Amino acid sequence: MIHPILLCGGSGTRLWPLSRKSYPKQFVPLVGTDTLFQASAKRLSGPDYAAPMVLTNSAFRFIVTEQLAEIGIDPGPVLIEPSGRNTAPAILAAALWLSKPDPDALMLVAPSDHVVPDSAAFRDAVNAGLKEAKEGQLVTFGITPTRHETGYGYLELTAAPESCANTSIALKRFVEKPDAETVEQMVASDHFLWNAGIFLFSARALLEAVTAFAPQLIDPVERAVTEAKPDLGFLRLDPEAWDQVDDISIDYAVMEHATNLTVVPFSAGWSDLGDWDSVLRESNPDERGVAISGPATAIDCDNTLLRSEDDSLEVVGIGLENIVAVAMPDAVLIADKSRSQDVKQAVNALKAKQAKQAESFPKDHRPWGWFESLVVGERFQVKRIMVHPGAALSLQSHHHRSEHWIVVKGTAKVTVDDEVRLISENQSVYIPLGAVHRMENPGKVPMVLIEVQTGAYLGEDDIIRYEDMYSRG
Repeated sequence: MIHPILLCGGSGTRLWPLSRKSYPKQFVPLVGTDTLFQASAKRLSGPDYAAPMVLTNSAFRFIVTEQLAEIGIDPGPVLIEPSGRNTAPAILAAALWLSKPDPDALMLVAPSDHVVPDSAAFRDAVNAGLKEAKEGQLVTFGITPTRHETGYGYLELTAAPESCANTSIALKRFVEKPDAETVEQMVASDHFLWNAGIFLFSARALLEAVTAFAPQLIDPVERAVTEAKPDLGFLRLDPEAWDQVDDISIDYAVMEHATNLTVVPFSAGWSDLGDWDSVLRESNPDERGVAISGPATAIDCDNTLLRSEDDSLEVVGIGLENIVAVAMPDAVLIADKSRSQDVKQAVNALKAKQAKQAESFPKDHRPWGWFESLVVGERFQVKRIMVHPGAALSLQSHHHRSEHWIVVKGTAKVTVDDEVRLISENQSVYIPLGAVHRMENPGKVPMVLIEVQTGAYLGEDDIIRYEDMYSRG
């Protein structure tokens, strides 16, 4: 069996405003109907694949399991990283966990935010590297360049890929992101591929490589795994041990030093969706290079991406050329396509002015579902709240606000102090200031309600929790 290892802790900023720290791009349907994470899980599945192991952070743990459930995939272990330490510690933790029952377990390590349109071709490429991986090689997957790209690292091969189709080729060296002149020379030589950051190897081979080239990682990561604590079906790596781990990528820690590296060329399509320009390329632009998503209209435009992420918000572009326009309910990005890599500068500028849009998504995702603010005024706020079937908010009270709940879909089980009752569609309930209360969804369909808050302070930190099925403080 091949054990997929999905790396799912990133919080990229180059696809702002759609990708934010609280809800990054891997959980968004940027291309197609599935999210990038869901598409990755589907791609790394089949008769020869075990349930995927996911490495993520605490904030995303319920999003991960929710999105896998939506596509009918049961996860394997979900390891929670106490803090971001880059790819080498995460992959090492996965190897240590898998090596307990099977030191020779095969690991297919992949980011969860890439696009690979042809899943069958990708699995064929994986099969092409199986023999070398079983023999102790560290196999990586190189993408045939389709343009002169300075934003990627490159792999130099010992032979041209065309002469070694559907097999693996020995790696000569890694090349860090080169300048434009160097890229032109490399692509012309036919011995260079893009480094996709996807790997296939046995747990034993990875552990041997880390021991040889990054031994300082072994002890703290091993302690973090050994002392990990189960938590609601997740496995929390020990935070004290994890704090001692170096922040280092698998390329720097191992791959650039190892001599047992081979590459499987892949030319069936791939993108890391690293910026809005790449999203435009993957969005099936028309003959004028224009792609639209959502309620958007392009009139006499060229090489332009128009996206509206709100059904009630129409985006219209007239006479635009080389423009990216992305509209969210709370933020709009308009940029020259050639400046797509600079979107992170906008995020930094918003952070500097303490704008919540820099990191927070309009929908605030929680273990039980999500909520969004519809109207915020002086001493009042109106929210829409969705609760998953079988889920429940914590038993809680507030010091500064009272609440009215109006159910608009499904049925809510409501606790207010000592009273428990069912509230159906078009019914409402009042929660006085200071009352101990809880909202649950006892049904089999999502429950939606409108919440009207009134009071002197309406912040999310005005919560005293008495009981919580998700073990939050």
